[in-house]
Amino acid sequence: MRKRRRRTNWMRVIVLGLLILGGWYVNQVVIPDIDPIGIPSPTPTRAPESYVSEAEQYLNSGKLVQAVEQYQLAIKSDPSNVSNYITTARLQIYLGYYEDAIENLGNALLLNDSNMMAYALRGWAYGFMGSFVDAETSLNRAIELDPNSGVPYAYLAEVYGLKYESNSSIIGVIDLAIENSRKAVDFAPNTLETHRARGYILELTQSYPEAALEYAAAIEINPYIADLHLALGRIYYNALGEYQLAVPQLTEADLLNPADPRPDVYLSRLYQQQGEYATAIQYAQQAIRDDPTDTYYYGNLGTLYYLNFDNEQAVENLRLVVRGGTSEDGVVVEPLPLDYGRIAQYFYFYGLAVARIGDCTEALQIAQALQRTVTEDAISLANADEMLNICLGISDSETLPDGETTPEATTEAEADITATP
Repeated sequence: MRKRRRRTNWMRVIVLGLLILGGWYVNQVVIPDIDPIGIPSPTPTRAPESYVSEAEQYLNSGKLVQAVEQYQLAIKSDPSNVSNYITTARLQIYLGYYEDAIENLGNALLLNDSNMMAYALRGWAYGFMGSFVDAETSLNRAIELDPNSGVPYAYLAEVYGLKYESNSSIIGVIDLAIENSRKAVDFAPNTLETHRARGYILELTQSYPEAALEYAAAIEINPYIADLHLALGRIYYNALGEYQLAVPQLTEADLLNPADPRPDVYLSRLYQQQGEYATAIQYAQQAIRDDPTDTYYYGNLGTLYYLNFDNEQAVENLRLVVRGGTSEDGVVVEPLPLDYGRIAQYFYFYGLAVARIGDCTEALQIAQALQRTVTEDAISLANADEMLNICLGISDSETLPDGETTPEATTEAEADITATP
């Protein structure tokens, strides 16, 4: 009647426990480490040197923007390499990315606060930004670190030149520019930096043929810097009247740095001088696409439309100069206060254009503004009189007679754009 009790098989219990433990290990440890089917395995991180090599290939073909992108990747891959920060910053200065350059140079100096080139480039970048005190401080520090290098003297000469351009009444600043450019020649006569600085200072002192030679020598060393071609083209066009030599230089500057509107502005004015208004208008339109906030560019385009007898388009663009407003692309444009020179030209072309389309109320206001403000400008006053002549006895609703022509007084020699090599 009593059931016999089965004895426990301890070997079976141990085996079963081991199986349970093994299953837990596979589920928790082994399976998470296995890549799911169809998902690629992670690729190994690229070596910083590979980015640098690719950047150098871009540099050798004149693609500075792409080179900067690759150097930035190299920096991200190896943030302790001072050389990459400095090389990237130099290229960024060539492209006009001054704030980015200063940031990279600051990082370089955190790694090595005795690096002469980092201080020199930082001072150069500050100069382009108009921070002249910071520029001089950085460049003087660079000279302290290496007083026999021509590079900081060349950059300091340019900074003094930029300072002179910003305010030519500063006593002695142009002399300091000349002095430092000559020191650069003493220490490094055959470098790009020296030729560039000498070209710029010679241009400021109106020694144009010599400046052109210096810029050309710099281009021989590195043909892929847009600003050098721009500077040489500017001299050929503005100073020497060598239009056939200016066009390829300005075109090359545009190709090397398409985001810079200045080559387009120069080319538009060059073709204006030659009477090729359709081509000039295309370049003026491109300058606005590059920088739609610059009021002067609308004045340039409006002037070309006026000279091409398109008064409606001239009024549309020149009104932004005189009154300000919003462009057809929705960009807010600030008006320019009436003054002598090119701005007065924009005003009288606007006044003549609105007079010719019958808006005599506006035309008379412009004529009066010119007569009150630019009293020493004979051309502007003559054009103010012409507005009065056109509108004499004509109401706003009346149509002007056909056959009106641009009076001789509306012509004016081209003024220089501020040189910023």
